Amino acid sequence: MSRPTVAIIGASADRSKFGNKSVRAHQAQGYEVFPINPKGGEIEGLTVYTSLAEVPAERLTRVSLYVPPAVGINLLAEIATKGCDELWLNPGSESDELVAAAKEMGLEPIVACSIVDLGVSPGELG
Repeated sequence: MSRPTVAIIGASADRSKFGNKSVRAHQAQGYEVFPINPKGGEIEGLTVYTSLAEVPAERLTRVSLYVPPAVGINLLAEIATKGCDELWLNPGSESDELVAAAKEMGLEPIVACSIVDLGVSPGELG
């Protein structure tokens, strides 16, 4: 079986930010991680994609948002087009408007911390 895949939208090279901790936590749990950041570059040794459309995976196991709700709303169409089994709205990325818009597009948003879901405490990631 192939590894589960995750796109981390709002991935960061700053190891103190949750967008970086999520990259590391998912890597440690065996996920194939696709960091997304409009700046591109490299994070934790991985190529950073400037948009979800660039990610080579056809469909993703999960998409995890680390961007403000106003940014997330603008990404929903791209997320729905790519397809994912789980859409994680991490603390600070969620809003009632975003949740409602995601549901309208047939997505099932999970409003919780995707790092904690992996059984990892973000505080342990330093």
